[in-house]
This record gives sequence, structure tokens and C-alpha cells, in this order.
Amino acid sequence: MTIKEAKPSSIQVIERMMTLLDALAEHPDPVPLKQLAADTGLHPSTAHRILAAMAHSGFVERGENGVYRLGIRLLELGSLVKSRLSLRETAIADMLALHQKTGESVNLGIRDGDQIVYVERTSSGRSAVRVVHIVGARAPLHTTATGKLFLVEDGAQAVKEYARRTGLPSSTPSSITELGALEKELDRVRRHAVAFDLDEVENGVRCIAAGIRDDNGELIAGLSLSTPSERFNPDWAPLVRETAERISKALGYIPPRSQNL
Repeated sequence: MTIKEAKPSSIQVIERMMTLLDALAEHPDPVPLKQLAADTGLHPSTAHRILAAMAHSGFVERGENGVYRLGIRLLELGSLVKSRLSLRETAIADMLALHQKTGESVNLGIRDGDQIVYVERTSSGRSAVRVVHIVGARAPLHTTATGKLFLVEDGAQAVKEYARRTGLPSSTPSSITELGALEKELDRVRRHAVAFDLDEVENGVRCIAAGIRDDNGELIAGLSLSTPSERFNPDWAPLVRETAERISKALGYIPPRSQNL
């Protein structure tokens, strides 16, 4: 009497499908069945059967010479997901989590010309301190932590043009008003991937910001933590950066491999 192999459950089949898709995603060129089986640890007949089903649905394409690559259906679904993503809706859960960990206000700012506009904010609740980081508020790029992230992205020549165009006006005595000082500050931002505003927009208020990128790698927003100066803690910088990275990944951003090593 022959003992038949147990039929895999629906969950197992789905897990194997995802494993094959991940394996295909690792290869820039079409992959032969034998290689896919070796990469996933699946028996070639099992891999072939699942790939055939995915090819029928458009998730995988099979070439005439028996090689496989990701299918156009994935691109269609990816475009649909992208069109439905909202920066504010995607960011709010992580913003609230950061707020709960620190007890301080968390802001989401985007660029509008030479200014940062705040489009979302969690309130501190710990203090009645007034901050300018309210929804709809604006501030110059060079005085805000988020704005400095965008100036770094612009590059050296664009920063010079920004300084010439705006004159680097001050909001407080702590604001940077000279190009040389701004360039040194931006170099620090570039090296640490995090920016600070130390009483530069409003006396008694300090901020830490990190950038949020979309699926094209473009800097589209800044996540900032604002606190009264007496409660400012620079050790929160890694937490702000990690939160911004999570939001970026939720928007489809894939960091360069060198950042993942």
C-alpha cells in the first residue's frame, strides 16, 4: 500500500507562494526553476506547480526557455496601493507611538517653496507651552529642523541660492543668519541623518527631526519632536530617526543595501 504525501494546507501553499515571490525579487534577471527550488528549499515539482498557478494569475511570468520573473499583476497592485497611500494617514500611528514614548509633541512637516508647513501634530499635554508647530503654521527652512533636512537634500549650490534669495532672516537670536554657519550646520545634518532646531524658531522651544521618503526615495516630509528647552533631550534623536524610517518603509521606501548592513 502506497502512502501518499500529505496535501499541504492553504496556509502552507500561501507561505510557499510568498517564498517564491521573495526569491524572484532577489534576482534582477529571470530565474530557472532549478535555481528557485534551491533558493527556497522546495521540491522542483512543488515549485513548478505553484509557479504555474501564479503565472495563470499574472503574478509570475514564464519565459519560453523555462525561466521565471515577477509578473505585471504585481505592478498593477503596487500602483493601486501607492495611489491609496496618504502621508498623514500612514504617519499618524507612528507619530502617536512616538508621542506616547516621549510625552512630547510630534509634528509632520512638508516643504512649500522656502518654508516648512506643518500638516499634522500630536499635542503634548504635559505643558501649556506655546509652540509654532501647529497644523497650517509655517517657518523658514533654515530655522526649522525639518527645513534643514530639505536644504541638505538640495545640495550646496541650491543652499547658496536659498541664502541669497531669502537673506536668512532671523526668528530669534539663536537663528542662523550667515551662510557659512548654515553650511556647517547642514554638514552635521548630512552626517547624522537628523536635524535640530535649538530655539531657532521660537525662544524656549527645541526640535529634533528626521526625514520621511517615498517609494522613489524622494524626501517628502520631516518628522519632528518638539519640546520646551528645559525638557529637551538629544538622546531622543535615534528614536525620532527610527520612527521616520518606519513611516518611510510604510510608504514603500527601500533603503539602499549599504544602510541595511
